[in-house]
Amino acid sequence: MTDDFPASTVLGYPRVGPDRELKHALEGYWDGRIDRAGLDRVGRALRADTWHRLAQLGLDGLPSNTFSEYDQVLDTAVLVDAVPDRFRERSEPYFAMARGADGVAPLRMTKWFDTNYHYLVPEIGPRTRFRLVADKPLGEVREARELGYETRPVVVGPVTFLRLAQAAPGSPAGFAPIDRLDDLLDVYVRLLTALADEGVAWVQLDEPVLVTDGGSPAVRHAYRRLAGHGRRPRLLVASYFGDIADALPALAVTAVEAVALDLTHGVPANVDLLRGKTVVGGVVSGREVWRTDADSARALLAGANATSVSTSCSLLHVPYSLRGEDVLPGRLAFAEEKVAEVVELARLGPKPGPVPVAAAVGGSPGVHELRVELLNRREGGVPTERNGRAERSPYEVRALAQRDLGLPVLPVTTIGSFPQTGALRAARREVAAGARGEAEYEELVRAEIRRVVEVQERLGIDVLVHGEPERNDMVQYFAEHLDGFAVTRNGWVQSYGSRCTRPPILHGDVRRSAPITVRWARYAQSLTDKPVKGMLTGPVTIVAWSFVRDDLPLRDVTMQVAEAVRAEVQDLEAAGIRVIQVDEPALRELLPLRREEQAGYLEWAVAAYRWATGGAGDATQIHTHLCYSNADEVLAAIDALDADVTSIESARSGTAVQGFGRGLGPGVYDIHSPRIPDVAEVTARLRNALRHVPAERLWVNPDCGLKTRTYEQVEAALANVVAAARKVRSVL
Repeated sequence: MTDDFPASTVLGYPRVGPDRELKHALEGYWDGRIDRAGLDRVGRALRADTWHRLAQLGLDGLPSNTFSEYDQVLDTAVLVDAVPDRFRERSEPYFAMARGADGVAPLRMTKWFDTNYHYLVPEIGPRTRFRLVADKPLGEVREARELGYETRPVVVGPVTFLRLAQAAPGSPAGFAPIDRLDDLLDVYVRLLTALADEGVAWVQLDEPVLVTDGGSPAVRHAYRRLAGHGRRPRLLVASYFGDIADALPALAVTAVEAVALDLTHGVPANVDLLRGKTVVGGVVSGREVWRTDADSARALLAGANATSVSTSCSLLHVPYSLRGEDVLPGRLAFAEEKVAEVVELARLGPKPGPVPVAAAVGGSPGVHELRVELLNRREGGVPTERNGRAERSPYEVRALAQRDLGLPVLPVTTIGSFPQTGALRAARREVAAGARGEAEYEELVRAEIRRVVEVQERLGIDVLVHGEPERNDMVQYFAEHLDGFAVTRNGWVQSYGSRCTRPPILHGDVRRSAPITVRWARYAQSLTDKPVKGMLTGPVTIVAWSFVRDDLPLRDVTMQVAEAVRAEVQDLEAAGIRVIQVDEPALRELLPLRREEQAGYLEWAVAAYRWATGGAGDATQIHTHLCYSNADEVLAAIDALDADVTSIESARSGTAVQGFGRGLGPGVYDIHSPRIPDVAEVTARLRNALRHVPAERLWVNPDCGLKTRTYEQVEAALANVVAAARKVRSVL
């Protein structure tokens, strides 16, 4: 065992800034309001503030290289020069890979394991030339040293990097990026040598892929080589988001000096294999906001023979601090408070006792049993025919009933949100501060809805949306209107790049006391003869994008939310809304990382959605939406949702769904990039989609909501989308 590893550390820390300084700087740089030097100054200040604050809180081991201007996987791709040729001649390949450039689509983006953080997917082919070309890890070590701090650089591990990559276009059949492991290890050896020359004592290599199925042979091979390299710092291999019991023997036989375990998922049964190595015990959750129970944490540390205390994963996934918040006092801990917990637990040390069992997500009764349970739970005894309906008619029956919507072949729609103007955001802040009246704000919302409807009618959209100007976020808005939720003032968490969300805190039983969206949907519908979609967020997504109570199985909490969504669907239908979209972009996100646990989760997740939408009549068209979440991995479950129309992200990933028996809208416009697709590009995507989906079931839509784009970008892009749909429609 190496005794010099710090007694307390964290695996990573938030990086956008307590007041989202990085977000504002990035967007200012992209818009030309600040220059590169200005962006660099913001990054340097944020890194310095982080190291100062962690030291002030008493943390022994400070990490570095956890800061990123966009994404740590993208940083690693640049570090090893895994830059596709189409980006190399751009003025800034890094941001071109993240956001695209004129005529060049960005890298695909998807979820980081089972979190709401997104990463850019590297493209690796047989001819990708790996070289150590960037010095970001070294640069941050030197930067911290100038401030008086010795740090531990954090780098995405080689196995995780390759396992998360996709084969580059043109790769031969059967090629997988992990086939290039030995070539990549050459670069990691050079990196470790450079860090050793710099006097770095420890390096952290993140390998969360260890909690998934497979990968043990690659891990054993990689770390036998890296740990067997003589000229290097000591290695901490960190894994998180699950139990690494299956992969633990592969690490145990290497000369790696330390292993970080996510003990919030329990102590691995074979943890004794790590004797002789330093075990870093991740007992303070980096993903939840509840305070850590000290006795349980100390028992976990003792059970794992841990000599160092840490967070379970990076604190990237929680807000900065409770300072200025008055939500659920005494129950919560954000990043700063979690660091204080780590420091205190290190002071107290392990304490043998009953090792707590990791929180369960509940059983997985069949769909029928769940519906019976929900029916029986309704107030007032026997449900009425309307609110008791559990099954919609078969799709073929519903499709006939929905023909009177009068839609053309290849109907064009959007996903829901339209650009959120600065005036709207400012007005919302003024209402919260008491500086603007509610009535005045609502008139602004009405005016924006009128604008959105007018724009869509002028462009020729077939199924309209109201644009969601009244909503701050697709989950928080509902949390503010449902019992059982609390919201923060400044609890921002990075989702990707400059995009941040404020996850609500689900702390009690969820109930809907009044309709939430009906009046705005009804108002929008009154402005047009075309159908306007009612827009709702699905139960799984509301739960996935919240910090959720830990005293009930996740299944039970999700079913409570499904009940509230169901009531909203029925009220929208009663108000004359004929098309209702219930989005579930997080369906794939909550999928357990181990295959043996996935079927049970998908059964109750699908049941929750079907309960939420099952009360609608056959003539009401139900839509759903999934994006940036490897939807192709759960196609059977998506099909089982039984929505009349499903829209999916496709413009970046190229996902092509075959054998899907209902309406499908593969996204033709990547809204996470400022690029405006031309008519030819959209036309090509539609023609490709028609190879897999019959014309009578194909929809035309963007990849996701338009909230983050400008009106200028949106109108230009949607005009091209409509033109392409009409062009293809004319020859069908």
